[in-house]
Amino acid sequence: MSGLTVPPGWDTAEVNRWIRYHSEISFALTQQRTALESALIPVTAYILVGCVEAYRRYPELMTEIAAAVPPEELGRAGRRPGSQIDTVRLWSIANFPLVGRSVLVGAGLLDWEADVGRMATVLDFWRRAAGAWRGDGHLQAWDADGHVTPYDGLVPEVLAGCEPLADEEGRARMTRLNALLTSYLFLLWFDTRSGYQDSGPYRLPDGRVLLLRTFNALGPSHLPWSAQVGADLPFHDVLGAFVLDGVDLRVTDFGTAVTDPADYLARVQAFGLFRIDPSGALTPVDAAGVDALAAAAKDAQRRCYRMIAGMERRAKIDAGAYVYFSFLRPFALAAGIDDRLDWTVPRDSLDLYPLLELIDTTPAIEGDGSTYYAPIP
Repeated sequence: MSGLTVPPGWDTAEVNRWIRYHSEISFALTQQRTALESALIPVTAYILVGCVEAYRRYPELMTEIAAAVPPEELGRAGRRPGSQIDTVRLWSIANFPLVGRSVLVGAGLLDWEADVGRMATVLDFWRRAAGAWRGDGHLQAWDADGHVTPYDGLVPEVLAGCEPLADEEGRARMTRLNALLTSYLFLLWFDTRSGYQDSGPYRLPDGRVLLLRTFNALGPSHLPWSAQVGADLPFHDVLGAFVLDGVDLRVTDFGTAVTDPADYLARVQAFGLFRIDPSGALTPVDAAGVDALAAAAKDAQRRCYRMIAGMERRAKIDAGAYVYFSFLRPFALAAGIDDRLDWTVPRDSLDLYPLLELIDTTPAIEGDGSTYYAPIP
């Protein structure tokens, strides 16, 4: 953990400024978030393990990634569907180390002198990548009043591939597909929404808005269990396009759409589904393809549930911790060094693992937003 060079322009005051920035936003987002407890998966335990790993390992990993490709280039490379460089992963690569840091503060294990360099490395990488990914002068959805529109250039192509929902059969097909894909990916990614990401609002000339939802890694991927449950999925990544009328749409830094009215699916006037090729190119999927994908997702969800239900508690924690820790992995993949880095989890949290694995409830939020993450003394 030694040998990190503090990036130019960073010192204790600058690190504390950005810690406070994330502290206030994450405090508000966490208060809005639904409970993390699950009857099937020890979510809180695996989050804490994954975040301790992130604090202790992300700075070195980010240094290697940035040496291969500058974070700005990685951010710009993520402005295509399927890259998984997206809102929630950009939020996470800054905040997961901060959460892990909070665990270490509470355990009396944080080296405050080394903390300056570690957090400066993380925050510098995040700021450069996030700014380039958004390209609008903002760094997060919070800063931009919930506007997340990385795929602006694709709107005409996407609209051309959308079909009006002229009857109840078409609406039912859309609703069923959305429900099956979101529930399958939620389970595949161990009770996280990271497998599907929303972007928008893309405002259309006629006053309607477009919501784009990417469904990532439906089939075999770097997730060790994905081949076991997702081998029969006909597509690896797909993009759902929802043309909404009379809906106020915002997207959070968790990559989740918040709408008014809440039942936005009832306001969808046109819908399109597109296969995302490895290059990011889009190919429309017809009704038969939609039905085949829905059926395969339903079967895969059953297999995934049975697999997780049969796992021992520690295996579930390790799998969930890997999901969280691997949120940095798309940046390494875009840099071309994914296979050169160690993504093993758990590795650097073993001293705290016996304690963290026992935690089943979400810790109470104390203090105010400014101190949600402790500043460097």
